[in-house]
Amino acid sequence: MEVFDYLIVGAGFAGSVLAERLARGSGKHVLLVDRRPHFGGNAYDHYDDSGILVHKYGPHIFHTNSKEVFDYLSRFTEWRQYQHKVLASVDGQLLPIPINLDTINRLYGLSLNSFQMEEFLAGRAEHRDPVRTSEDVVVNKVGRELYEKFFRGYTRKQWGLDPSDLDAQVTARVPTRTNRDDRYFTDAYQAMPKQGFTRLFSNMLDHPNIGLLLNADYREVRNIIPYRELIYTGPVDEFFDFRFGKLPYRCLEFKHETLNKPLHQPVAVINYPNDCAFTRVTEFKHLTGQEHPKTSIVYEYPLADGDPYYPIPRGENAELYRKYQELADQAGVHFVGRLATYKYYNMDQVVAQALTLYARLCKLNRAEATDRYIEPPLRTVTFPAKTKRGRSLSSRRRALLPQE
Repeated sequence: MEVFDYLIVGAGFAGSVLAERLARGSGKHVLLVDRRPHFGGNAYDHYDDSGILVHKYGPHIFHTNSKEVFDYLSRFTEWRQYQHKVLASVDGQLLPIPINLDTINRLYGLSLNSFQMEEFLAGRAEHRDPVRTSEDVVVNKVGRELYEKFFRGYTRKQWGLDPSDLDAQVTARVPTRTNRDDRYFTDAYQAMPKQGFTRLFSNMLDHPNIGLLLNADYREVRNIIPYRELIYTGPVDEFFDFRFGKLPYRCLEFKHETLNKPLHQPVAVINYPNDCAFTRVTEFKHLTGQEHPKTSIVYEYPLADGDPYYPIPRGENAELYRKYQELADQAGVHFVGRLATYKYYNMDQVVAQALTLYARLCKLNRAEATDRYIEPPLRTVTFPAKTKRGRSLSSRRRALLPQE
């Protein structure tokens, strides 16, 4: 039986980038394992029953300031240029978020210019020193009234905690603008994969040195299939059997709905900070540019239990993670990605982290890490006929690509 150079757990961005680089860049033989029936992690998209391309696990919008990351991913997809915009349902109006000049003028029936907007916010801001919590961040910038209207309710739903109990980093991600810029992100590169994220992943993983095993638990596989090194992208506490207790994550439930009309809302995402149990509604056709007589939306409900999505940023959680990090440093395993390092990373940050790990594993500089290419030899891979659960194994077992 062939010995794989690397067993990689998790076929999201972290695992898939490492599989591609190790196989295509260094000629390594890799087995990529995921417990779900598809690759792509939470960025997985597919066509629903009406033929509309939807994001199964909520909206994923690619944005980055890293030319290196953008150029690397551009090998596997063409791009559709897209500037993400979000509205918030506040006081019976749909208002731009992040807060900008139009937000304030429409909310209060004013006609401020940018200079007057600065004075307006300065007059409402409540000085906080030091700024420790998410509440401190917002109140320090825009005052309590705007904090209550736009941030407190949304944050409490999203995280299950009051902003006064969350680290400052949560709301520090959202700027306040004194101009009319209504883009949610200001990164240099903002685009969506033209044929979807699943097609991007399919192109990335299309290499004879990459074996893909879906619907499989790595703990079962690692005792059957020989390998030299392990790369792990799942929850770090789960890897160590919750030795110090569970790391808190925020989970999500998605309720998808197809509507018999071309469009439902003016932008891709509308936030509902106050009155509804869900936090936001996403309409996918804004993201994809797809033309279709119907439209699909998804309601997003944060939960305490379920698949982990967001590490909860609190001091005691960071302290608990440090205990697991000490174990991870001694385990002879490479931990990478949002769940494995308990960090609230965006997609581009995960890609960059994976490229950094690849460079370290293969003793390369960053330019070499993205540019190396080795022509693969022809080979045949054999596996044991069955796992303990009776699933047949195949080196090329693939989730079906989205079909029109």
